Amino acid sequence: MSVKYTVSFGKGEKASEGPDNADVAVSIDAKFTSMDPTAAFMLGKLKAEGNTRALFEALWSGEAESAISRLASRP
Repeated sequence: MSVKYTVSFGKGEKASEGPDNADVAVSIDAKFTSMDPTAAFMLGKLKAEGNTRALFEALWSGEAESAISRLASRP
């Protein structure tokens, strides 16, 4: 299953990774990227649209944390 990750930095600046036709699209504001992605999801800071199973697999495997961290560190 595929996931598209987007981190928003404000003023329309975003960094994305993953296919446009992904099973689930995940988005988070950069100020919340230091949080555990599962906790961020439970608190409503990480938004997801699409296949919930794909989201949970990404959260449990650590893929979401890695991808979000990579995107948040982009200049």
